Parts: sequence; structure tokens; C-alpha cells
Amino acid sequence: MLEARSVAVVGASEKVGSLGQQMMVELARGGYEGAVYPVNPGYEAIGGHRCFPSIADVPEPVDLAILGVANHRIEQVLRDAAAAGAKSGATFSSLYEDDPDPSRPPLPDRLAAIANEHAMAFCGGNGMGFLNLESKLYATGFPVPDGMRPGPIAFVSHSGSAFAAVSFNDRGIGFNLLVSSGHEIVTGVADYIGYALDRDSTRVIGLFLETIRRPEEFRAVLERAENEQVPVVALKVGRAEGSAEMVAAHSGALAGADGAYEALFDAYGVHRVRSLDEMADTLELFSAPRRVRSGSGIASVHDSGGERVLLVDLAADAGVPFARISQSTTDAVQDVLDPGLTAANPLDAWGTGIDADRIFVDAFRALHADPEVAALVFSVDMTRQGEPHDAGYLEVAKQVWSSTDKPFCVQSNLASAVDLTEAHYLREMGIPVLEGTESALRALGHLLEDRTVRERPPVRPAPLPPTEVRERWRARLSSGEQLDEFEGLALLDDYGVPVIATARAASRDEAVAAARVIGLPAVVKTAAPGIGHKSDVGGVRLGLKDDAAVRAAYDDIASRLGPQVAVAAMAPKGVELALGVVVDPQFGPLVLAAAGGVLVELLKDRKLGLPPLDDDRATRLLDGLRSRPLLDGFRGEPPADVPAVARALVALSVLAADLGDRLEALDVNPIIASPDGCVAVDALVIPRT
Repeated sequence: MLEARSVAVVGASEKVGSLGQQMMVELARGGYEGAVYPVNPGYEAIGGHRCFPSIADVPEPVDLAILGVANHRIEQVLRDAAAAGAKSGATFSSLYEDDPDPSRPPLPDRLAAIANEHAMAFCGGNGMGFLNLESKLYATGFPVPDGMRPGPIAFVSHSGSAFAAVSFNDRGIGFNLLVSSGHEIVTGVADYIGYALDRDSTRVIGLFLETIRRPEEFRAVLERAENEQVPVVALKVGRAEGSAEMVAAHSGALAGADGAYEALFDAYGVHRVRSLDEMADTLELFSAPRRVRSGSGIASVHDSGGERVLLVDLAADAGVPFARISQSTTDAVQDVLDPGLTAANPLDAWGTGIDADRIFVDAFRALHADPEVAALVFSVDMTRQGEPHDAGYLEVAKQVWSSTDKPFCVQSNLASAVDLTEAHYLREMGIPVLEGTESALRALGHLLEDRTVRERPPVRPAPLPPTEVRERWRARLSSGEQLDEFEGLALLDDYGVPVIATARAASRDEAVAAARVIGLPAVVKTAAPGIGHKSDVGGVRLGLKDDAAVRAAYDDIASRLGPQVAVAAMAPKGVELALGVVVDPQFGPLVLAAAGGVLVELLKDRKLGLPPLDDDRATRLLDGLRSRPLLDGFRGEPPADVPAVARALVALSVLAADLGDRLEALDVNPIIASPDGCVAVDALVIPRT
């Protein structure tokens, strides 16, 4: 399909402004060199090509049939194309039926059945086709810019408008492939990514995603891209939508509709962007051949003190670090500056303006030599400089680019001020020009993160429990009956998550006896069936120091919630966290780490991972929490044992990977992290029914 040697254009036309005409125009615009067969019974010839009344009359089976016909005709036309031996198809039709027959499958399903029966690849429907610049094949019915430049980027979009916007970018980003995949009734985003990874020219892959229809295949190509060190940049829309179904567990509510993508992208090192501007800057930066090899942050040189402060502010918002340059680097930079300027990173290098070009270049070279500098940024407003180009900012950028080997870019603070002619001058040399301070910084953050992704080792999952333990819990969960707290804690314990000592009691005397065995002070909690969140109903009493306190607590809880209680040891003082498992309908079980306690859903401070995890990835999840500094000690509190929490998260991920197909959700809230380790205090386990 993407490298078709022959194309039939069904619905081709010479009518000005029609889809049929535009399909022929775009084939010519791309410079397609294969055989073209227009199909339309109303013409003898179109665009210098003989026209055929039907695809059955075309003299050879074509590699690709572009179906530019209305919805009500497309099913029969696809049947005709398949019968004529067409190896693939593409359509732009919406595939909407005005009056569908409820006794038949929907039109997209019928088309998919035809294509699959004949082993046809198929692009669409409800898309805008594809542009394979390497094959000079523009299979689209919509206007495409003249003079598109081939390059190292493959871009696949569920949105036709995003496909068009990226195609019409005025910054000269070079693509080898652009696809508007639409509804993907047969051929999906994973197929296009796999094709792009087969191209030696592909240096980076961009994705505009609405949903993923074949999750396992998508995961497989993301893993392949990570292994082959081809960055994937994704704009996934729909982050703000609420989950369609919320289970009774906090974990499900916290994960929301977008949690699976967060976990998936983190697992495979996908760079998630928030806007098309950030997408464009990130793709341009990754399309340059230079990648971060060493260093801890960026170094930037400015011609403005105010805009330097702006960069510092926005870099803090984006989490992009500046390199801590050495004293020797500082001295080397100071030696080239005008008097009165201070060497620092970021650097305001504009003084008198006399000999400014040399000062900028020498400052960049000194910063480049510092081992902590990972990438260089020339932060200026790319307004028109005018001729000659052998002086001024353009010459500075040229000299820095030619005399360094670390990533380097020119970053304009105002996108609308970028002079396209002069930006094109730099881009022709391979120098990325990033348009806008915020989007540029986020792109630089992705470039820095890329090194972390490339250098992290494969996951080293923890061992599974003994076979008999796993089979016992699989059988128990398969019953569909909800586990009580005691079983929930036992399940965690069997999979290696530390749990608090707990005993059952069904009377005042049993509660007192259990408290004496466990040790005072103790906790009494309701164990009534069906109560998931005990604190919400006043079902927990803490710090019971003697028999009388245990009796009073039992009497109160039993009178309101029933006689069944749990008696537990008091957890050590520490930081409350929540761990959990939620099962996504597409991508399966996810592991959650969050700020814990009664405010877990209000704070919504959580990170999600794709199991199994190892210590490194579990620690990374914890480090991503906004509340993470609490674990290091806050206001004089001792630091918690973070490695112990990471090990508990790893153990929970083993449980999730092993039993996820039998779970609806699992909450561990709270798990208390203290200087001496961590311990799960409560567990809610909901089997899949």
C-alpha cells in the first residue's frame, strides 16, 4: 500500500474542485512514477492517463486502489477492487450510513471483512490518506503543499486536521511518511509504526492519538522502537475526560480514563507532548542527528537579561535543569565577556555590542567543553536580521554548530516573530530552530529524557511466589466473591508486600484478647462485609492503649456497623501512601502509587506504572509524586525508607501481572512509610465478576 507500484483511482474526475480531480492532482504533485489507472465510466482519459469504466477493466491487478466514492457505493466498489486483485485500498469516506439495516453488521465492519478476506491492507475510513515522500506517492484527495521536503520524521495521526496542519507547517520539517489513519478499520497505527521502523531514514516517530484499537500490537511496536532507540513523540488527546466507569476502589478513580496511556508511555519511553506546537518543536529537535550523550542539563546564551529570566522561570515550570558549570568553565566564560557582565548559566552575553559575534561563539565553546552541559541553546528573537548572513546571530549559530558536537538549537522567544527566511537558512544547515520559549523548553526536556530512556536497563522483575500459592489465590479470586480485609492482607503478604499484624474478633472479649496478643496500643476497625472505605463511616478507632479503650471502641463500632471487627497493631509513625492495582480494559493491569490517607482522591497525586516493575522503575514512580519530598523528612521528621516502599511496589506489580486478569481493582491504603520500612495497614480487593 505505502510503496504501491500501480494505483487505480476510482472516482477520478476532471471536474474542477472535485475530490476525483484532487486525487489525480496529488498523485502528480508527489511525482509518482508508477502506473496510474483512473476509473470513471464518464471519461476516456484524465490527466493524460487512459480512463477505465470499472476497476475490473484495468489491465493489471493494482497494488493500491484509492476509492474516492460516496458512502453508499463504497462497499460494492471495494468488492470490485478485491475481485480485480487489488492488494490494498484507501478511502476518505466517513463510512456513515443514513439508514443502516439493523440485521447487517455496520458498514465499517463489512468493509473490514472484505479486506481481510482478500488480505488487503486498507487506509481509512474517515481519514485523509497518506503521503509517502520516499516513494513519491501522495494517496490523498486533499490539497498538499508544493515542495514538501523528505526527511527523517514519520507522522501518524488519527485526526485528519492534525495531519493537514503538520503537512502545511511552514518550518520545513522533513518527513518520510505522513498518515491520516482515520478509523483504522483494517490497517492501524501499529502497522504504520512498524513500517516506519523498517525505514533506515526514520529518526523519530510522531503520533496524534485518539485511542488505540489493537493494544498488544501497539505495545509491541513501542517496545521495538525503544529497543532500536527511535524516539516516539505522542500527543494523546482526551486527558481531561472522566473515566467512563468508576469502580469502588480509589485506584480506579485515581487512574481515570488516561492512566493507562501514562503508564504505557512511561514503560516504553514515549515522549508525551501537550500541544501541536510542542510536537513540532520536539520533532524538529529530534530530527537533528545529535542526541544527548552526557551531562546533566542545558546551557543557554542570551542577548537579553529579561528574556533570560523568562527562560529560567519557564524552565522551572517544565522541570528542565540547567547544567551546573564548573569554576574553570565560569572563568573561561568570564574571560570573553565585556566588563560588567557576570559569567553564569544561563548567560546574558550582550554587553556593548562591539565584537558581539566573537563573544557569543567563544562563550558557547567554553560552555560546550563543560562535561555537565548536555545541550546548548541560543535564545534570541529570530526577527529579520537582513543581509549579510556572514555576521550576526545567523553566523554565530553557524559557527557554533560547525565547531561543536553536542545538541544545539536556536530558540526564539516569540513564535510569531520568527523570520521564516532566516530560520530556513539555519534549518538548511541542520540547525533546529524552536519557535516559542515554553514549547522549546518542553522539547529540550524530552531530549534530555531521551538519554535516560536509552540508558535504562531492561526490567528485572522480582520472582513469583510458589506455584501452590499462586494457584490458591487464582482459584479464590475466580470465585468472584469480594475478599475481606483479612484475606486481602494475606494476599499481599503472600506476594511480598509487608502487612500489619491483624486478627479477627466478633465480640468484646475476643477484641480485647486479640489486642493483648498483638500488643497495645491497638486499632479496632469494622470488618462488616461490603464496607470498602472504613473511615468514611466512622469504622476505625486508633491508639487504643488499654483494655477499656478496646472495649469502648468495639462497643461503638459494633452498635453501628455490626459485630465483626479487625484488631490490628498500631502502625509506626510515618508518611501515608496509597498503592493499588487497577485493570484497564485495553492495556490490562496497572500499578498505582499515590499520596495516601483519607484525602487520596482529593489530592489526586498519583503515578501509574505498567507491571511488572523493578526497583529502578518503582523508584521512578515514587519520585514522580508531588508529595515525594515528604519521604525525605519534612519539618524535622526523619526520612522514610524509600527503598522499602519501592520493594513493596515491585511486589505489588508482581501480583498485578500474575493475577490482574482476576482482579477488578485492589487498594492498599494506607501503607505507612517510616524510617524502619513500610507496612500495609488496610487492603481492599475486588475480584473480577
